This record gives sequence, structure tokens and C-alpha cells, in this order.
Amino acid sequence: MVSFTYTAADAEKSRGVRRMKALATGLLALVAGIYALATWAKAADAGAWAGYVAAAAEAGMVGALADWFAVTALFRRPLGLPIPHTAIIPTKKDQLGASLGSFVGENFLSADVVRGRLRGFAIASRLGTWLADPAHADRVTSELAAALRGALTVLRDADVQAVVGEAITRRAEAAEVGPPLGKTLGKMVADGAHHRAVDLICARGHDWLVTHRGSVMEAIEGGAPGWTPRFVDRKVGDRVYRELLRFVTEMRDMPGHPARASIDRFLTDFAADLQADTDTRARVERLKSDILARPEVQDIIASAWSSVRALLLAAAEDDQSQLRRRARASLIALGKRLASDTRLQAKVEGWAEDAAAYVVTTYRTEITSLITDTVAGWDATQTSRKIEANIGRDLQFIRINGTVVGALAGLAIYTISHALGG
Repeated sequence: MVSFTYTAADAEKSRGVRRMKALATGLLALVAGIYALATWAKAADAGAWAGYVAAAAEAGMVGALADWFAVTALFRRPLGLPIPHTAIIPTKKDQLGASLGSFVGENFLSADVVRGRLRGFAIASRLGTWLADPAHADRVTSELAAALRGALTVLRDADVQAVVGEAITRRAEAAEVGPPLGKTLGKMVADGAHHRAVDLICARGHDWLVTHRGSVMEAIEGGAPGWTPRFVDRKVGDRVYRELLRFVTEMRDMPGHPARASIDRFLTDFAADLQADTDTRARVERLKSDILARPEVQDIIASAWSSVRALLLAAAEDDQSQLRRRARASLIALGKRLASDTRLQAKVEGWAEDAAAYVVTTYRTEITSLITDTVAGWDATQTSRKIEANIGRDLQFIRINGTVVGALAGLAIYTISHALGG
């Protein structure tokens, strides 16, 4: 059982209930005394007024006693007697909790009620106006940054790296790279986007040949037959080197060089093979698998999370980072649009209504069971005391009103009866 903790406020309310009980009981004693005196006066033939006073006092006592019984029966058995249907709150606590849960479920947790209430709130417009305020956008951005920092701190790097690495590897293995690569390469060749790469290769090749003339000569002379004279090897090597340098220079300086056209045709054919040739596509897939299987590649994939995490943390902690500035600007822009765009407002409110309706219809039993189970877990005696402390003072007014109303009703009935009888 769950026991309530009485606070200083509860103690003060209990004292107020006791004072009101004393007042209501004192009023009952007063009308009882008046009834006794009026009855004595009537017997002593003090006058007609005595009958009226006695009737009013008698009815006031009846009203007071009836209401005392009704109020007391809510919390305990009157005079400790086992009267049926008394001590209602302690004995019917679980049933009251179940009834309250059913009442809430039927009248508050229905889709129509929720939709109607949300529709009247104009959520989208209010949210838009609130977000459009830069101060509010700053606050939301700060809260989002704090949440991001918290999430990044809680996550274990090793676990995330394993998940990211597995996801990237599995996605790369599942997707065939040949056709998309071929399509991209074909578009680049058609647009001439590869020309800069060819220009760079030709320029770097020319510079390398100029710088490493000795290495080229050694390589050519080293490949000559041993029986040829050395001066012949040098002549041949020099001729080959000059022709090679001339070829590369012409490729560098002549955009229309035939070799460049040959490269264009090769790349075009290769792009087509990547998309349509089964053998080429299979070889590309084997190369992809070999690359993915290499430990260095797996390390790069796994370490990607560390870099991303560091970037996100730095951006979240810096008030002037691009991430936070863009988030802030996006929130303000969203707020302004929500505040002015009626179509967007309708969409957002529709989403909110659908989401709320889904929650209350799907989880209505779970929500109402929270009320039922909570009430069922309360201690019956403590529950009764707690409720009496909070509403008992008002209930004592029922006793006072019952006394006064009963007296007036008794006086009216006696007066009417006496008049008719007279």
C-alpha cells in the first residue's frame, strides 16, 4: 500500500475541518436546545409562536442529523456501527478508481474530444509565433545542443564505431557499384568534366620527365642488349626521351591532340562496360570486395565516427558555430512560416491531431490503468483522511446548510399545515 505524506498544508486543512465540525455540531446543539425550550413553552401554553419555533427547530435537527450521517458515511462508519453503504471511500476506493479511470477514458481520451481541443488551441500558429522570436529560437537551439552533447557523451565510441562500420560495409557490399560509377563517368566524359584531370596528369607528367631525365635515360639504357655499344644506347635513349617528352608536351598544350581523343573514347567505352558488360561489372565487384576487406579500409570506416563526433561536440559547444547558427536561423524561418502560412498550419495541426488521436485510442487502456492502479495502491484509511482534509471543510457546510434549510422547510410545512387546519 502507498501511504500519503501529510504536509504542513494538510495539517492546517485538518485543523480547519475540525473547526467546521465543531461549528456544525454546535449549531445542531443550538437547534436541539431551542427545540427543547420551544416544546416546554408550547406545553406551558406560552403562545402560538412556540409551535412554530418547535417545528422549525425539530426539522433543523432532522436536517442536521441527516447531513451529518451523509457526510460521515463518506469517510467512516457513523458511530462505528456496521451500517450498509457507509465508509464509502475506504471500502469502495478501488471501484471509485475504476469508475474514475473509465470516466476519464470515455470523456477525455476519445479521438473526437482530443481533436476538438487541439483544433481550438491553434498549435501551429502559436508555435510559429513563439519560434519566430530570436530569444526563443536561441533557447531551443541551446536545449538541442545540450541534448546532442548529452547523447554523444552517453554513447560508447566502440559500440557506435562497430555499428557504423558494419552498416557502411553491409551497405557497400549489398549495392553494386559498377552501373552507378559507369553512369557518373559517362556523364563526366560527355560534359568534358574529365579534361581538367587529363590536363593535370599531362602537366605533372611533363614536369616529372623534365626533372627525372637521368632516371629515364638509365631505365632505357638498362633495357638495351648487352652487345650494343654504349654510345648507341645513349643515342637511342636520348631519342626515346626526347620523343616521349615531345609527346607529353603536345598532349599538355594541344586540347585536340589525338591521344586525348583516344582517352575520351576509352573512358566512354569503359563507362558503357561498367553499366552493361557483365564481366567488367563482376571484376569491379571483386575489386570492391577486396578493398573493403582490407584492414586499413575498415579502420578508416570505423574511425569516421570519431571525427564526426568531435566535429558535432565542437559545434554544439560553440555558440557561434555554423551548426548552431544554421539551426537557429532555420528555427526562426520555420517559426515565421508557421505563423503566416495557413496551408502549413493546417498540415502541422493535422499531424498533431492524428498523433494525439492515435496515442489516446491506442494507449487508452494503459493511460486509464495508471489511474486505476494508482488508486488501488493507496491505503484506504490514509486515502480517506487525505480526502477529508482537503474537502472536509466544504462538506461541513452541507451540515450547516442542512440545519438551516431543514429548519426553514419545517417552519414552512408547519405554517401551511396550521393554516389549512385552521
